[in-house]
Amino acid sequence: MPRGRYSLHDLHDHTLFGEEHFQCAPGPSGWRYVSRTTAPSGDPLGSVDLTLDDLGRPIRLELHAASWQVRGAALDGVTWVRTDPTGVHATEGNVRAHSFTGTSPAFYVATSRLLRLTPDSPAARVRLVAFTDPVLAPRTVDQSWALVNSEAHATDNGPLTVDEYQVSALDTGERHTVHIAGDVVLSAPGIELEDLDSPPSQR
Repeated sequence: MPRGRYSLHDLHDHTLFGEEHFQCAPGPSGWRYVSRTTAPSGDPLGSVDLTLDDLGRPIRLELHAASWQVRGAALDGVTWVRTDPTGVHATEGNVRAHSFTGTSPAFYVATSRLLRLTPDSPAARVRLVAFTDPVLAPRTVDQSWALVNSEAHATDNGPLTVDEYQVSALDTGERHTVHIAGDVVLSAPGIELEDLDSPPSQR
């Protein structure tokens, strides 16, 4: 069960805006990731609880940020309920999309598990509902994912396969690279793996 810490940075000026302390593991249903995010001061910013089934579909998502809350799952596409900080108003949403995404590194792992790409696979198009910080506002995004390289690296615990993905935003054409080993993101825009106390879980 990998446990560790990511640092989260602003994409434009690389200012540190928080740290995400996480643990994740395969389980009976598929894969689960839980984390809490803190500001540089140590104050809590939010949390993530994501469970995927064996096919990489989200069967349970719970997000917290700035007193906002989202609960969602794969149902007729993806369905979610977003609750405001007062707890009085809740709005439900549904989109014909494949999964969810957001600022947490968990979502990169989730999308890679959903697509199950190989280096020989053509680029895959995926529609995701993104929840943007700090109020978890939903936004539908279309992306293209391609696995451009998969390389085994020798470690003290045996070979570790690192997958390099090219992710493109289909509305802007912007591209970025994501490196994933098992169920841990090694690097991505605005994300750096700072600590890891055990090897990633392989699929």
